[in-house]
Amino acid sequence: MVRGKMAAAASIRERQTVALKRMLNFNVPHVKNSTGEPVWKVLIYDRFGQDIISPLLSVKELRDMGITLHLLLHSDRDPIPDVPAVYFVMPTEENIDRMCQDLRNQLYESYYLNFISAISRSKLEDIANAALAASAVTQVAKVFDQYLNFITLEDDMFVLCNQNKELISYRAINRPDITDTEMETVMDTIVDSLFCFFVTLGAVPIIRCSRGTAAEMVAVKLDKKLRENLRDARNSLFTGDTLGAGQFSFQRPLLVLVDRNIDLATPLHHTWTYQALVHDVLDFHLNRVNLEESSGVENSPAGARPKRKSKKSYDLTPVDKFWQKHKGSPFPEVAESVQQELESYRAQEDEVKRLKSIMGLEGEDEGAISMLSDNTAKLTSAVSSLPELLEKKRLIDLHTNVATAVLEHIKARKLDVYFEYEEKIMSKTTLDKSLLDIISDPDAGTPEDKMRLFLIYYISTQQVPSEADLEQYKKALTDAGCNLTPLQYIKQWKAFAKMASAPTSYGSTTAKPMGLLSRVMNTGSQFVMEGVKNLVLKQQNLPVTRILDNLMEMKSNPETDDYRYFDPKMLRGNDSSVPRNKNPFQEAIVFVVGGGNYIEYQNLVDYIKGKQGKHILYGCSELFNATQFIKQLSQLGQK
Repeated sequence: MVRGKMAAAASIRERQTVALKRMLNFNVPHVKNSTGEPVWKVLIYDRFGQDIISPLLSVKELRDMGITLHLLLHSDRDPIPDVPAVYFVMPTEENIDRMCQDLRNQLYESYYLNFISAISRSKLEDIANAALAASAVTQVAKVFDQYLNFITLEDDMFVLCNQNKELISYRAINRPDITDTEMETVMDTIVDSLFCFFVTLGAVPIIRCSRGTAAEMVAVKLDKKLRENLRDARNSLFTGDTLGAGQFSFQRPLLVLVDRNIDLATPLHHTWTYQALVHDVLDFHLNRVNLEESSGVENSPAGARPKRKSKKSYDLTPVDKFWQKHKGSPFPEVAESVQQELESYRAQEDEVKRLKSIMGLEGEDEGAISMLSDNTAKLTSAVSSLPELLEKKRLIDLHTNVATAVLEHIKARKLDVYFEYEEKIMSKTTLDKSLLDIISDPDAGTPEDKMRLFLIYYISTQQVPSEADLEQYKKALTDAGCNLTPLQYIKQWKAFAKMASAPTSYGSTTAKPMGLLSRVMNTGSQFVMEGVKNLVLKQQNLPVTRILDNLMEMKSNPETDDYRYFDPKMLRGNDSSVPRNKNPFQEAIVFVVGGGNYIEYQNLVDYIKGKQGKHILYGCSELFNATQFIKQLSQLGQK
């Protein structure tokens, strides 16, 4: 969790990891064989299971737990009759058919069936019948509901799914032609995952949500599901010791459910912090970034030609100290830090080389011998720090490559200009250059960058531009090669939002340009940042952070005063907006129905830094970058 002082609290990442490790150990704390080795086993998962495990456990960690093979359920698998198999899958029709087939084919020695979400009674009976028919009843060792149907990306950030995310996407929820039954399915899918999240967290939240939105539908259903589970005291998932319920000591957490529609500008915004930039401009999902790197020129009989592009992927995980420290920093600071790391690494490397050459001393004179004994100690310490040095080198290379790829985008598309300009629009500051100039500038950005900028202007401005002005903008956008369908949708949305309420403001400070960092600008540097503005971020709360602040600190504010209040532990579900709890909350989860982004996440991280002893988690139904969001708006605009 984003920690204030209470470092003892287990983060959701740790909790989900502990639950997975326990599952891989046959659902008992520790299983080792007589020699003290882990028991060898195979792991069979579906795509959902793979997505949940991959950000949390590395291949090496799986191997250390005795997982010799991990295979997809629907791949062609050979029988391994003397090994137990741990399954981790969604309880879907086709998954259960395939598991029954495995039982009939007697693929493994024993079967530990773990369902990501709770399995229904009827599907359980299907498995029992298949086991009977295959005479494999004794081999089905255990069947478990794991309640792990969500993906944890950070200590304090989770997302509901990566597979089939279009089923619960912003577009799915906001389609004009969605039927009631389809909407029910979308909401049930979201609520099922949130329920799993709270079971893993081991706490029943107090729920607040805005009225008349998809977030309210989620709140009503989640309240009902939690209430039903608590009512059945014998089978309740929230009694006794869940994974160590010590964390939410005396106070329950607050769950704030917000709707994406309260702020459509932020997901389109060009950004300036490292993690959010990587997500915006590169192929980055489930904590892995995929890069295409071209490598120099090759000479072939046909003459020189550029070498083929090689695809590389890097995991950006909490184990990576540099990433943990700098993912929320403004990009120029990151470039400078990579450079500093490189210099300190080179100094260490030179020291090892120097010592090696001294060790090769010939001659037996006394001076050389005393120098040798002196340096032997130094060399021993240098060699013992070699693994650390190599790991340092690996991380420097990784971040040099990732940051270089980001910098190429910034320079080619003038992303610093877009970021600064959008900040001014969102904070209602006067603009030094007209919007039309930027849209018409052939060197500034891609058509999509221009569209993002214009949509932010259109969403943030109080006065809707006149038809004549709008036509002029549309012409400039079309000339710049933009697809105008997202604008069709935003126009309808804005007309509707205007009836509902005025758009929220985005604070009043803007990013200040700072004198260019002379260090980074040295041409000796890996990152030549000439022409790129070095913008310093000013802390301002985005709408989601403001809403959370009002509700967490129990502030009265017109924005949140009529938010509904649910307490699933109250016997009668009497809905009111009057919170019975008058004290500020220590822990809160803010969840965005309709999709979230790293900009909002980072804004919450920065907000909580100043609040000692408080934690915040950020969750969203899906995590999209601006390109993916524009695509959804465009599909909605075609309707």
